[in-house]
Amino acid sequence: MSLTIRRIDEPDEALLAALAAVLADCVDGGASVGFMNPLTPERVQDFWHGVARGVAARERLLFVAETGGAVVGTVQLVLAQPDNQPHRAEISKLLVHRAARRSGAGEALMRAAEEAGRDAGKTLLVLDTASPDAERLYLRLGWQLCGRIPDYALWPDGGLVDTLVFYKQLV
Repeated sequence: MSLTIRRIDEPDEALLAALAAVLADCVDGGASVGFMNPLTPERVQDFWHGVARGVAARERLLFVAETGGAVVGTVQLVLAQPDNQPHRAEISKLLVHRAARRSGAGEALMRAAEEAGRDAGKTLLVLDTASPDAERLYLRLGWQLCGRIPDYALWPDGGLVDTLVFYKQLV
């Protein structure tokens, strides 16, 4: 099946539900993406409704990866930054359903977000991750590792985890 990447300007409830399923799968799989277990449906819905508000306010861009019409991944590009940082944006919540990993979805989503950053006039992107798989992807895509912050966050079931900080200059 072919992979499609779409930018979403007006997420509807069906799409938000599909994104909720991807997020829940990632957290169930142990991803340290800002949520703790038990992850309630209400918490996930609140998160995605907040993302939808940010998209509507043009503070962030939302991309989804689809295979056979099913949402299998997502990433956000956070455009809204402090006044002294109009040149940069942040990659947020690169999520790929465990069943779709190693399909190229993560790479395609990252490339779409990077292109959107260029189109928005950004010259610097930043992100952080606790995932060794994501670390390999970012390095392969030319991102630069700044460093490791020990005990930065928690795994979804508890326990401290280090976070890696990356940047990429868009030229």
